[in-house]
Amino acid sequence: MRIRIVTPAPPRSRTGNRITASRWLRILRELGHQATIHQRFSGQPCDLLVALHAHRSAADIERFRQSHPKSPLLLALTGTDLYRDIARYEVARHSLELADRLILLQPHGQRFLSQRFQKKTRIIYQSVPAPKRIPQRSKTTFRVAVIGHLRSVKDPFRAAMATRRLPATSKIQISHFGAALDSKMEQRARREMQANARYHWFGEQPRWKTLRRLAASHLLVLSSKMEGGANVVSEAIVASVPVLSTRVSGSIGLLGDEYGGYFDVGDTIGLKQLLTRAETDADYYKTLSSWCGKRKPLFAPKREKATWKKLLQEFSST
Repeated sequence: MRIRIVTPAPPRSRTGNRITASRWLRILRELGHQATIHQRFSGQPCDLLVALHAHRSAADIERFRQSHPKSPLLLALTGTDLYRDIARYEVARHSLELADRLILLQPHGQRFLSQRFQKKTRIIYQSVPAPKRIPQRSKTTFRVAVIGHLRSVKDPFRAAMATRRLPATSKIQISHFGAALDSKMEQRARREMQANARYHWFGEQPRWKTLRRLAASHLLVLSSKMEGGANVVSEAIVASVPVLSTRVSGSIGLLGDEYGGYFDVGDTIGLKQLLTRAETDADYYKTLSSWCGKRKPLFAPKREKATWKKLLQEFSST
């Protein structure tokens, strides 16, 4: 099939949605389809459309449906779609009506969709290739990774704020990877580094370098206010790095309801307590590691490819 993937994220963007679109492009081509990525759908020859963003791609979804009324339309819902835009914007809700299938990156998000959309919802976990080796981790420093662009929705300085409350005996150091998307965020990151010896901001780095630093870390902290299913959680799990995350739907869907590494959104003290416990309580750290290890099969590339194959077979006769 001729498959077009539409994402508002521009080429060379390192945002999560562009990374997702690029990975799906590779999978679809491996499955034998003629797949391409576009920022907009403008009438290109197309047998099936995969659109990321109910709200931001709404015009493209409408355009495709008008020009291809009987062709399959798959809509991947992002975190901002699920947890904000669908409730806020009629145009986003209309996108759900037009789609033949809704793709979620984790199952917990289904709880935020009305019952009539459940039958056309499919779950595709984001896969991550297993690292060739897990690097030796420091025995003198407890390294904590924070990975994500500096955006308000990511609450990017929560881990840094938590480390300010740690005792002097703590060996925790924060390594933060991600671009500052405006000057205010950049200034705050630089001020934090000057005031907080535990915090180190490295800006945007090549993905391979970020993944290597993640694999060398003892923990990942995800402090987002909302997530559709952060790929970095999958990356951490596959690299055998346990996660401390805000108790948000996107993370619960990846880590499970009973995971012991959650803190509330904006809870600096709660995060500080979990950081201290992970550093000093070997049994707790082992429990987190063991739980995350059992989740690894969800993120195997073969699983994601098989899920896509099964989904596309639903339209093989159209």
